[in-house]
Amino acid sequence: MNGKNLHRAFKAFADPNRLRILHILTHGERCVCDLMAVLKMGQSKVSRHLAYLKQGGLVRGRRDGLWIHYSLIQPKSDLQKKLFECLGTCLNEAPVFDLDIAFLKAIEKKRQQRLVQNASFPRKKKT
Repeated sequence: MNGKNLHRAFKAFADPNRLRILHILTHGERCVCDLMAVLKMGQSKVSRHLAYLKQGGLVRGRRDGLWIHYSLIQPKSDLQKKLFECLGTCLNEAPVFDLDIAFLKAIEKKRQQRLVQNASFPRKKKT
């Protein structure tokens, strides 16, 4: 990790919203829409934070049609490994992070219920 990326990584960790995004991403890949719902922020603001995290070498985006799904990068240095370990352990002390994960699980549960409900109703054929 060069000096410029190191500076960006620590600046990324200095923002509470970016910390929340990073913590959410420790629980797996997420689309922007999930992050918007959990953080209660608009798309442009969430995308701006994600761009900052991407520039800092902390997250990556994967395009799937119109959607972009974000995840943490694979740590390339010992420092990145330690920073990511801290995301999973140190941040558990603040209640907001637990609330974020609980809300994320509720979103996933509703999504699964909709999928099951939609699959159980046959669609009418168009004539």
